[in-house]
Amino acid sequence: MSENGYTASELMAIMTAKEFKDWEVAFVGIGIPLVAGITAKKFHAPNLNIVYESGCIGPQKYRVDFNVGDSSAADGALCLTSEWRVFSDMQAGYYDVGVLGAAQVDKYGNLNTTAIFGDRDYQSPKVRLPGSGGGNDIGSNIGRVVVMLRLEPLRFVEKVDYLTTPGYLDGSPDARKKAGLQGNGPVAVVTNKALFRFDPETHEMYLDTIFPGVDVEEVKSLVGWDLKVAADLKTAPEPTPEELAAVRSADPANLIMGGAAARNSLAGLDEYIAITKKYSGIL
Repeated sequence: MSENGYTASELMAIMTAKEFKDWEVAFVGIGIPLVAGITAKKFHAPNLNIVYESGCIGPQKYRVDFNVGDSSAADGALCLTSEWRVFSDMQAGYYDVGVLGAAQVDKYGNLNTTAIFGDRDYQSPKVRLPGSGGGNDIGSNIGRVVVMLRLEPLRFVEKVDYLTTPGYLDGSPDARKKAGLQGNGPVAVVTNKALFRFDPETHEMYLDTIFPGVDVEEVKSLVGWDLKVAADLKTAPEPTPEELAAVRSADPANLIMGGAAARNSLAGLDEYIAITKKYSGIL
């Protein structure tokens, strides 16, 4: 918790929300990305259409779901179709922006959600991860991608152990086009300490915005390559009370933003219902 009463996860959600534009179609998953989408709709992007991989298109969400298959995921939706249909539409180029998490990201925005090798190899890695899911499809086909993960040395590496989702590949000109990828690639990496973007010529990640209370040297010490810094480096503004209220009303029991500790501390359904009633005037 910061001195001004917000968490790093809340600031991440607010900064990610600012990456969405009005009237766009956004492919998002459950968790902080959905909190970001809901927050964007309450401010600058009221006509943002959210799509779930389960086939839900354009739900009018005010609170997060806990699974893309939840019946509540379809609240007020424009359409409820199938998984194959929403991924087919993705390949057809109908989605503007997608949000992805990752275990590792490298300087060209390539993502790893498959395995952390350590001193081993793919067949017997140090850590076996869940895999791509729809991540490769999103990174390959959607117009632009926003990545969310915590800033740690083991996550920000010069080269990912395994390329699950393509960013700018080796960074060479037209690398994505030569690989047959129709999406434009990642545009931002949002972390708990800073926001990064990509140089349009070299496709290398650089530091664009630091968060309140964070300095450049701290950020550079957590990145596994010689990180470049924007000449016009920005400092993110403190979240407004209205932004924090929107984030907290989307996740009133703090089950997403608070992580496993918050989920484990909830007594039961009755407590959850009591908590949600406190936010009824904000929805």
